[in-house]
Amino acid sequence: MRIVGITIPDNKRLKIGLTVLYGIGRPLARQILIEAKVDENKKPTEITPEQEAKIRQIIESKKIEGDLKREVGANIKRLKDIKSYRGSRHARKLPSRGQRTKTNSRTLRGNVRKTMGTGRKAADKK
Repeated sequence: MRIVGITIPDNKRLKIGLTVLYGIGRPLARQILIEAKVDENKKPTEITPEQEAKIRQIIESKKIEGDLKREVGANIKRLKDIKSYRGSRHARKLPSRGQRTKTNSRTLRGNVRKTMGTGRKAADKK
């Protein structure tokens, strides 16, 4: 089963399989299947072509994949352009929503944490 150019895995239940689409998580996938009147525990190979068409029609009415990525990118660019605090955090590739940075968010610099302590002896070891 292909929707918006992306193949939904045949070996997973529809509720989980629809989450491969960017912008569709478990709650939205469940809502789509309820609206289409399809059992969420069925696999994509078990549904009828009419049900598949109904699911496709509902999903195409939502903003997902490329359109959503463009909108998110435009929002981040706008924050950078108006020089907001959140925009500056995005520009420096740091957390923008108040998370701590001393011990978390170390993926960019590498997960290096050197705790030698403070004081004169620690400075001499460097």
